Order: sequence, then C-alpha cells, then structure tokens
Amino acid sequence: MSHRLRTYAPQFAVATLGFLVALSSGTPLCRAQDATILREAIPPGQQPVELIPSEGARQATAPQAPQRKPARPTQLPKPAPQDGVVSRLIARLMPSEHVSGKELNDESSARALDLYIESFDPLKLYFLQSDIDQFKRYSSVVDDHVRAGNLDLAYYIFGRFTQRVDERVETIRQLLQTDFDFSVDEQVVIDRDAAQYAQNVDEATDRWRRQLKLSLLDLKDSDEPVVGQKARDQLMRRYDRYANRWKTTSSDDILEIFLTAVTNSYDPHSTYMSPATLEDFTISMSLNLDGIGASLGEKDGTTQVKAIIPGGAADLHGKLKPDDAIVSVGQGEEGEMVDIIEMPLKDVVKLIRGKAGSTVRLGVRPGGTGNMEVYKIVRARVELEDSAARGEIIEHQLPSQNSTMKIGYINLPSFYMDMEGAKRNDADFRSSTRDVAKILEDFKRQNVGGVVLDLSRNGGGSLTEAISLTGLFIDQGPVVQVKDANGSVQKYDDDNRGTVWDGPLVVLTSKLSASASEIFAGAIKDYRRGIVVGDPQTHGKGTVQTLMDIGQSLFRIKRANYGALKVTLQQFYLPDGESTQLKGVAADIILPSVISKMPVAEGDLEYALEHDRVNPARHNLYRMVPMDLINSLRVNSQQRIAQNDEFTELLRRIELYVQQKDQKSISINEEKFMQRRAEMKAQKDEEEEELEAQLNSDEIFRDTYYNQEVMNIAHQYIDGLRAQNLARAN
Repeated sequence: MSHRLRTYAPQFAVATLGFLVALSSGTPLCRAQDATILREAIPPGQQPVELIPSEGARQATAPQAPQRKPARPTQLPKPAPQDGVVSRLIARLMPSEHVSGKELNDESSARALDLYIESFDPLKLYFLQSDIDQFKRYSSVVDDHVRAGNLDLAYYIFGRFTQRVDERVETIRQLLQTDFDFSVDEQVVIDRDAAQYAQNVDEATDRWRRQLKLSLLDLKDSDEPVVGQKARDQLMRRYDRYANRWKTTSSDDILEIFLTAVTNSYDPHSTYMSPATLEDFTISMSLNLDGIGASLGEKDGTTQVKAIIPGGAADLHGKLKPDDAIVSVGQGEEGEMVDIIEMPLKDVVKLIRGKAGSTVRLGVRPGGTGNMEVYKIVRARVELEDSAARGEIIEHQLPSQNSTMKIGYINLPSFYMDMEGAKRNDADFRSSTRDVAKILEDFKRQNVGGVVLDLSRNGGGSLTEAISLTGLFIDQGPVVQVKDANGSVQKYDDDNRGTVWDGPLVVLTSKLSASASEIFAGAIKDYRRGIVVGDPQTHGKGTVQTLMDIGQSLFRIKRANYGALKVTLQQFYLPDGESTQLKGVAADIILPSVISKMPVAEGDLEYALEHDRVNPARHNLYRMVPMDLINSLRVNSQQRIAQNDEFTELLRRIELYVQQKDQKSISINEEKFMQRRAEMKAQKDEEEEELEAQLNSDEIFRDTYYNQEVMNIAHQYIDGLRAQNLARAN
C-alpha cells in the first residue's frame, strides 16, 4: 500500500515538516499515522491538493524507461539537525535585511522553484516534462516550507534528478557504443531559453544522441584534437564523473543549492553559503592565494570567465576574456589536460590555483562557443602596483589639423586603498585618490589641455575612494546616495573644498565598468562636470552586499559554523536620484565595441533588481557639458568612424559575434560544423593579431584606432569648451 502526503492552504503546508523521506525508489513518503495527522488538520471546506505523488501515481503519469537493467538508486543524504533551523532563519533575515524589504511570497516561491530546478538541469537534458509538471504543483508553497524549515521538497526534487542522471548516463554508455552519422543535417539547441524538456524517454535519448555528436565534433576541432575511441572514452569518463559528483552530494550541498535558489529569487547577488563554502571563502580572503587573476563562475555545466582582475596574470597574458568558457586544465608545460566540463567549480579553482611563477594551461572556448584553444598562463599574485593608477601625456593631433595638443591620460584599473596603511595613519599610504592627485598635479605643471580618465576595465573597489576621487574634480557636494532595507536614504558628500583638476574631463567607460566606477562616472555626469565616452552604458550593478554569519545571528556569538548569508542590503543612487542599478551610466558619446554586445552586465542576470530612483540631492552644476557641443562631437565622431577601415572591420566582427550569440541551435553536420568553426577561428585570428600588436605590459596608453578616436573626441571637446568660454568672455 502506498501513502500520499497531502497539503492544504499554505498556512497548513508547514505541518509536513520532517515526514517526507523523498526517495524515488518506491519507499513510502510518509507513515500512515503521519498522513492521518495531516488529514485531521484540514480546515472545514478546504480542498486538499496532492503535494508529492505516490509511487502508483508516478507510474501512471511518467513515461516508461527503456527495457534495461535499472541503475541502483542513489542513497540520498539526510538533512542535518540544524538545517531546518538555518532555513527558518533565512526566511526571517531575507525580508528584514534585503534592500527590497519584500516578504517571501508566492512570487518568490515560484522563482525559487524554477531556480532550484534550473540549478540541476539548466539545459533541460535530464528531467522529463512530466517531472517538471509534478514539481510545478508546489510552486506556491516553497516559501511556506522555508519558513517551516521543511526541506522535503528540496530532497524530493534532488532524488528525482539523481534518478534521471543515472538513467541518462546509462543511455550515454549505450549510445557511445553505436555509430554516429555526421553527414546528416541535424541541429542541437544551445540556447537554454529555447530548449524544451523531453516529453518521453525516446525523445530524451535522441537529444542525447545529438549532444554526443556535438561533443565528439567539439573534441575533434580543437588545438589538441581527440578522435575515435579516445574521444568516446573521454566523454564516458566525463559523464561518469558527473554522475559520481551527485552521488557524493552532502546535506550541506543540498541546503546551499536550495536556500540559494530562495535568496536568488530576491536578486542574483544574495546567496547562502554552506559551512564548507564559508570556510573556503574565508581562506581565500585571508591567504592571498596565487592564481590567474580571473573571477570564475559556472554556466550550463562549464566554467565561465566572469571578469579579469586588472594587473593579474590573465590580464597580463591578454587573451582570456569575460564570457570565455574554460573546458580543460593542465599543469606545467606538458602536463595532461584534465577535462573539467561538469566538474564542480570549487574543484576547478583548485586545479587553476598554484604557486606564483608556475604555469597553468587552460583549454578555452572563446565566447563559450568557439573552437578550443590552449592558453599558457604564468600564475602570479595581483600586486597593488600592477593595478595602480598610471598617467601619460599624449601629444595628440586631429586628422584634419596640423597643430598638436597635450592631453593627459590616466589608466585607473580599480578604486584601491592600502587599508592597513590607512589604519596605521601612515603618511604615504597608497590609494587611488592620492595616486591620481599626484598624476593630475604633474599634468598641470606640463600644461595639458584636458584629461581622459580610463575606467573601461575598472570593476569597482572602495566606495570611500570613489567619493574622494570624485572630489578631485568637484568643489564639494553629494557624490552618492545609499538606500537600505528600511527605505531610509543617506547621502555621502565630498567635504573637501576645492579641486585638483578643474579643466575639461573625459571619462572612458565600458560595459565592464561597475560599482565604484559607475558612482564616479555618474556623479561627474550629474554635475555636468565632464563627458562620458564608450559603451552605451556601464555594467549596472548598483547594490551592496554584506556577509552575515548564521551562527552569530542565531546565538549572538560564534558557537558553530552554520554557514553564512550574503545579502543585498543597500542600493546606490546618483546625486540626481537615479539608481545605477540595471541601467548603469549612459555614455554621452557611444563608440562601437564587442564588449557592449556580450552578456556580462547586471541586466543579463536573472531576477536582477529593478532600476528605480530617490529624491535628488542638491548640488552644483558646472557648465562643462553644453548640448550643442555634445551633438557636434557625436556627429563628427560618427563621420570619422564611418571612414575608418579598422572601425569598419570592427563593426563586421560585432555583427558576426551577435549572429553567433543569438543562434538558438547549431548544425552537427560535420561539414557545416567545421565551416562555422573555421569562420569563428578566422575572426579570432584577426583579433589575436591585433592583440599581439597591442600587448605590452609597460604601455599606459595603447595607441589603437579605438583609443585614437577617444583622443579625437577629447581634443575637439577641449577646443569646443575653449571656444565657448571665449564667447562668454566677450
């Protein structure tokens, strides 16, 4: 006899706490007396809704598996005693601490369920549609379960997933023993939004047949081709490793995945760290480990480059870019390349880290879809000197003029401060504000006409530094406003009267310019103090996160490691009241770039907080951005770009990149597949030649056609302001 556990109105769903075993092997999901207790809790007239179907119901609705020896069911871990307590605490902390102030509700419940399912199967390759239909019946009760500390649904979905993984891996094993016809013109869906769950086992098997063909072609078309039985063996090891990964999943892992799905329903930067993840985070923050200087993430089973740290090994190497996928890692000059597809991110990071001076080889697919190339990167520490502000005076000449103008160029990769030196009150501690101020003083002594401040690779840093550095260019006044979960808004001012540089200012930004960069650029724009040039808008991250130790939150003192909650507790706003969130800071004059088309901004993340505004703060306005001059600069720049062969080639590459990025599927006909890869490689080779010509770690200003156009704009901007000042004087 099978038993069905039922739940009723959301307020009664909490009664299921502790009853579910959620094994997909046919074990009863609750004791008969437990179900009786729940039935007695039904309020009069309340229609019961099935929470988790009985084994009989599953057999009646789910497609039948192919006739083969069933895989041995995975023994699921059991929740730790404190897991329910942690869940209930997260349910209390998120509404009270998150900047939105929103309660856990049916909307966040549905989001959390989708995110939890997606965390296991982002490309919809393992679950069947019937599984999803069953899970969706609980889309309005996740919030109630979290508040009750009930993890039954999390374990139920995980149990079904491990069952499907075992089934698919057995299918892969059988398919890899068959022949593949690469002359057939078939497609594989590569866009997760366009992918659909298989309706039945036969459809799932066919999808995996195509996936394996794609993987075999991918292995064949790489810097180190793998073909024949060796390729099949490599794929089988990959998926055996993938299945074993889930068999070693702990209760801490499940809790982290589930509660992060709940916190991510608020915004993509709010997460729950398990005790093990918190320990890793603490170690990484305190030991200054050596590596390649890149921020990594996981996307669709592959390791994705999120950002390149200025001054790090990858930055100096020059080829690794945001949105690239790392698919293999080798140690030293000749060590074996280890396939890392479907490998947990923490294990990948361990492979990439190593002693400074040692070499790591990365198998990289540029843009996530290109043919695999091997990059040799020498590990190094990111030193302050490598990411510090540097300046250079450029003798610039407009294409149509003979006279030259001195323009000061400052490359600022981050907003930094020597925190220890500041605490000691050292007279000469390093900071971005101090370093830029020295550069500006030197510029003034050499009579530059204007300054270009390059923030195009600046991912942020110290908020204090963003405020004080803004103060080098404005007299005084509000720089940023900050709103917390209570809705209260506090403004932060530059209180130091006077400026270091009061002349023309051009701020160069890109889609990678984030956080503190956006605060600086936005304040300069609101004060009408200078112009912003570059990508259409900056990154759009206008929020602040804090780390809350769960053990301390529970007991007020550190008694045990229960993990931590990283929660978004504040949001940034510019002096005029606009948030930098999502929209970033818009450029006054836009230049074409590939980065502007890459999915690397805040708006490309799921459930990013919406843009909003607060009341403006009173501040001065400078007369440095006359609209007639700006319009003239735009027209002149567009004309130069249209007549420049290198910009024409760049626009062609951008169009090709967008076409490739927007593809929902690709052909696994070998001829068409290889033709597409050849086109992508030709484009990459062109970019490599251009990059090799530019790469020189000693260069402050790289003399490229792009930077020359920035200087053209700055030159005409300076001339235009001088002309208007003369007109006003007369």
